[in-house]
Amino acid sequence: MLGVVILLLMMATAFMGYVLPWGQMSFWGATVITNLFSAIPLVGDWIVHLLWGGFAVDNPTLNRFFALHYLMPFILVAVIVLHLVALHQHGSNNPLGIDKEGGPQDFDPIPSVLYGQGSVRLSVFLVILFAVVFFAAESLRRAGQLHPGQPAGDAGGDRAGMVLPAFYAILRSTPDILFIPAKLAGVLAMFGAIATLFVLPWLDTSPVRSGKFRPIFRIFFWLLAADCLLLGWVGGQPVSTLTLTLGRLGEVWYFLHFLIILPILGKFERPLPLPTSIAQAVLKGGAHAVPAGARMEKP
Repeated sequence: MLGVVILLLMMATAFMGYVLPWGQMSFWGATVITNLFSAIPLVGDWIVHLLWGGFAVDNPTLNRFFALHYLMPFILVAVIVLHLVALHQHGSNNPLGIDKEGGPQDFDPIPSVLYGQGSVRLSVFLVILFAVVFFAAESLRRAGQLHPGQPAGDAGGDRAGMVLPAFYAILRSTPDILFIPAKLAGVLAMFGAIATLFVLPWLDTSPVRSGKFRPIFRIFFWLLAADCLLLGWVGGQPVSTLTLTLGRLGEVWYFLHFLIILPILGKFERPLPLPTSIAQAVLKGGAHAVPAGARMEKP
């Protein structure tokens, strides 16, 4: 749950940073997203005016977003600290999803040197990130950001760029649902797609926590990954009959996967046999393999 909170804070920080260049795409992105809150009954318009600092997106809005964009990383660091506290208090999972407490898996850790390449991967990622940020940032600027934001213009002839296009695809693809208008239904669907992640531990009813031993689950996992890529592509395209149809199909499959398939699959799927120890599965029974139930001192 703390991880999902971190995701939400990252989304908010990214969106507010997207507005700061104050180009045409930034202006219309802020207009579209802030107007979504007007769909909330009773207090929606009040929230929109509070975000705007007036009756339209203007300089007060930019000042507020700049202050929040500056403040959010500090809140993010605080939640990360809570995340680390929870990690040290309750422990973490392992790639195989095998419980180390109780049974033959008790006191069966893997030498940390086997996963030491994680710091190398992080270093490579940071080098690429810094290279783009400091030397190639302008190459990512779209035409719509070359003109100052103003209500009289448009996004510069370029398709609207969104910080998280997959959620934007869910937002704009949702039609009217019974007595709920499309705007409010889209807002509920977008936030519902995120809220679903909060209850994911209860939606996945399988006692096996690793897809390595669940062959049917792996198929649906890759279908979900393809669906997320489809929604991301749809969210970055202009509105058309094709993109709306694909967006609605992707939205239906997203909720179908989490709310229907996962609970049912966990009840009826027969997982493969679990290894007797983490070391046996990782080290493949080599010279350094640890017998099941053997104790290993933590470094």
